[in-house]
Amino acid sequence: MIKEISAPKLKNPLFIVAWPGMGEVAYKSVLFLKEALRFKMLAKLEAEGFFKPAAIVAEKGIIELPKVPAGFFYYYKAGKNQKGTPDIILFLGEAQPPLERGEELASVVIKYAKGFKPSLVISFAAKPEAIDHKSDSSVWLAATHDDILEKFKKFNLRILSKGQISGLNGIVLGIAKRNKLKGACFLGEIPFYTVQIESPKASKEILKVLNAMFRLNLDLTPLEERAKFIEEEIEKLISYLKGDIPQAPLPLSEEDIDKIKKDLAAYTKLPQSAREKIETLFQEAKDDISKSNHIKAELDRWNVYREYEDRFLDLFKGETDKDKNEKN
Repeated sequence: MIKEISAPKLKNPLFIVAWPGMGEVAYKSVLFLKEALRFKMLAKLEAEGFFKPAAIVAEKGIIELPKVPAGFFYYYKAGKNQKGTPDIILFLGEAQPPLERGEELASVVIKYAKGFKPSLVISFAAKPEAIDHKSDSSVWLAATHDDILEKFKKFNLRILSKGQISGLNGIVLGIAKRNKLKGACFLGEIPFYTVQIESPKASKEILKVLNAMFRLNLDLTPLEERAKFIEEEIEKLISYLKGDIPQAPLPLSEEDIDKIKKDLAAYTKLPQSAREKIETLFQEAKDDISKSNHIKAELDRWNVYREYEDRFLDLFKGETDKDKNEKN
């Protein structure tokens, strides 16, 4: 299942893990880190057993089964002159599997990483909040143990005293703790009406913490520039939806935010991994209507219920017709 490509000697590395999620905060943060520090390939996770095709793909009339999402491990070995900088292993998953296979996949990832005796397991996530896109992005922290919270206390992070972290970017830390590893999740705030849009501002704030804590010497300028570009594009979209000039006043009213939240799906792209997961859940719900709860949760998570509403309600129509036939 895991194909090793190299065998570096690493000393108690950090293990940083990410799958696609809201605002692409987790995935894009780790991808930036990988490219900035020029990580090398370590291993590939071939995950055929965790994904079932929800459709076929066609190109120029030729039909093929879709490519099965994979996961990749990378490593960075700190130089002797990099005092305070740890060795690091990254894991990037191309897509999250169906909910019922998430724990199993996370266990495979953690089991492999545990062989390197990681000092800390780190994941990232987005935290949708009632803020606008020009607001600063605060960073929240949740950890497996009290001493990890204490370790990052000097950064004045906001502690997630109550709540949940959905998806594999959260589950993986639960699996890590079960395997007696310590871990932490850094959550970057994003406006709740932009969950489908890349959030480089949140990624930048998270990486600032890691940059300072582990002396990574990262240049975060590209993220700052990307954040500015995204902000300008959102501003244009908001102006269009409001019917105002581009320099529309902020902050937005509750009515404005509600309209943007409802209409944004028509102007933004749902990540392919999320769309495939939704398709898989719909297929499973045809045979097991209880899966509808998972569908609704996923649609709400990405704020695309309106896009799928008719199809979602048709699931129950089919169930009602089935009940009538059984009675007859």
